[in-house]
Amino acid sequence: MSGAGEFDGSAVPAASASAPSAGVGEGRWAEGPGAGDSVGRDDADGAPGAGQAARPLHDPDPYSTPPYGEPGPWAPAPPVQHPTGTPAHGVPGGVAPSVGDGSVGGVPAHGVPGGVAPSIGDGFAGGAPAHGVAGAASSVGGGHPPGTSAHGVAGGVAPSVGDGYATGTSAHGVAGGVAPSVGDGFAGGASAHGGEASASSPVVVAGAGAEGASADPWGRYDPWAAAAGAPLQRADPVPMDGRRRRRRARRAVVGGALLLALVSGGIGGIVGGYLERNGGIGTVELPQAGREDVRRDPDSVAGIAAQALPSVVTLHVSGAGAAGTGTGFVLDERGHILTNDHVVEPAGENGEITVTFHSGDTAEATVVGRDAGYDLAVVKVKGVRGLAPLPLGNSDNVRVGDPVVAIGAPFDLAGTVTAGIISARERPITAGGENGDGTDVSYVDALQTDAPINPGNSGGPLLDARGRVIGINSAIRSAGGAEDPDGGQAGSIGLGFAIPVNQGKRVAEELINTGRAAHPVIGITLDMAYSGDGARVAAEGHDGGPPVSTGGPGARAGIKAGDVITEVDGRRVHSGEELIVKTRAHRPGDRLELTLERGGEERKVSLVLGSSDGG
Repeated sequence: MSGAGEFDGSAVPAASASAPSAGVGEGRWAEGPGAGDSVGRDDADGAPGAGQAARPLHDPDPYSTPPYGEPGPWAPAPPVQHPTGTPAHGVPGGVAPSVGDGSVGGVPAHGVPGGVAPSIGDGFAGGAPAHGVAGAASSVGGGHPPGTSAHGVAGGVAPSVGDGYATGTSAHGVAGGVAPSVGDGFAGGASAHGGEASASSPVVVAGAGAEGASADPWGRYDPWAAAAGAPLQRADPVPMDGRRRRRRARRAVVGGALLLALVSGGIGGIVGGYLERNGGIGTVELPQAGREDVRRDPDSVAGIAAQALPSVVTLHVSGAGAAGTGTGFVLDERGHILTNDHVVEPAGENGEITVTFHSGDTAEATVVGRDAGYDLAVVKVKGVRGLAPLPLGNSDNVRVGDPVVAIGAPFDLAGTVTAGIISARERPITAGGENGDGTDVSYVDALQTDAPINPGNSGGPLLDARGRVIGINSAIRSAGGAEDPDGGQAGSIGLGFAIPVNQGKRVAEELINTGRAAHPVIGITLDMAYSGDGARVAAEGHDGGPPVSTGGPGARAGIKAGDVITEVDGRRVHSGEELIVKTRAHRPGDRLELTLERGGEERKVSLVLGSSDGG
């Protein structure tokens, strides 16, 4: 194929070789017919003779004033014309030139041999024979590729873009249908000019040369006119490809999920708020363990408490201008109850004492005997049956660290159970002394415990691991320094004291049997103002008598005024109170071993304790 603007003339027949061709953009048309000359012509040879002068498009302007001078590209365009559909090529009187040409350069109508090869931009390749001649080879830019047959010959012509015929169409005038491109004189899918079995009649675009119309190229241009007879196209929606559909589907799914999440969150918040304000929906039933065996080991705190509580009572005492609450426990089936002396003291001689049992039953009680020096008292209830006495243990068997349980009515809370251990043994304490004469002072060689004891616990039992009584709760050391648990409202700080049960048993027996308790004595008067280490014998006795009782245990052992006693049974004593505590921890008739100092010398003496009742 030749390049653009060059044509291979070897394929042009001799009959048309002499036909000149005009260059692109040349100022005048070479040997082209005038306006309307090629329309309806029926010349024998189909072309003007050689050397025939070209007829100008318009008459010369006598004034030679542009644009009315010589014919050329400045010639004014004639009025816009609207040609109608023309018959197919090859039919007499019907010419439909392609865009950019008509049938210029003296080319006869389609289907007539002897056509002149038009220049570039024409619908026919340079040097190609006239339409209807086989073997025409059109160049680039032409309407027919090389090797295709001429118009009007079977074989199918595939014109290029810009030509009047679509690719793969048959030649003009032959059945097969031509599909000219936009700008050609024939609509897509039209059959060949003058051919048979056309798919549709060709449509002449405004400006295309047609029979009966001017061949002026300017007549083909009308920017405002619609194509005559051209069918309207429907604006169908652009088909959506699979990817776009998937993207849209994903967006729809995501949007729906977000909407569902928002709606679910809102509903959940509303329901949650309602449940929080109203405590849920329906009846609430909480999980709970089933019934189990309520029995406990006898040596556990629960087992000890279960066994001891029926024998522990609460005492409410009232008298002349005084009242108090304390605890006691049953000693025997006859109704004797042991408690502290300071618990029943407010009753005096004519006061009332009410005993409340663990079952809730109450009974009136009377005082059997009391002893301020030991801080112990026994009361008795009448008309009560089924009493269960608490078993008594042995305080000499107690060791530091042993577990203990305390039961009482602290602050009138009856049946309170606490637990702890033995913190110390033989702790010398004194309590009372409110009378001022010392007659109400108690001296106790006590058991110390950390089991919580509070006001109201006084007189209650201190039990060992087997539920046996080993002490009687009597005093506490509070932060303020008070020792009497009922003397104030101070609470426990873990320093509680109990009278050893061995001493309590002896005193209780004496109070029940005789109404009074005998105190063991040495028969000496002590100097309570002595600040040195030990207990010093005073220079004179009470009421001006001798400091060492004549014929008493001390006198028989050789003790004299001014002697300082430092040990009892090998245990160190640091004051007169401690010597009294150690002495009252024994029974009358018990033997004591004493260590004393006299004139800087240490001596040991042995004596048998006497009794305060003169025995």
